[in-house]
Amino acid sequence: MATMNISLPDELKEFIDQQVAEHSFMTSSEYIRSLVRKAHAVAKLRALVQEGLESGPTIPMDEAWFEGKRARIRQAIKKAG
Repeated sequence: MATMNISLPDELKEFIDQQVAEHSFMTSSEYIRSLVRKAHAVAKLRALVQEGLESGPTIPMDEAWFEGKRARIRQAIKKAG
């Protein structure tokens, strides 16, 4: 695991210490890692949403669309059985 040292104003250090105590983190490092993991997950989700937006035209996924899917699956099961 890599190590990173950061400098914080006293006010932010106190805030982190408070969060560690209030939310049952063992250390301030654990708290910071949880924040970074959340930010990383948000960034990944945004990238996936952007990829979806850029993937081409959309199709309506209404009840008729799902029923068509179900019908095709039922037909494939009949053919395989």
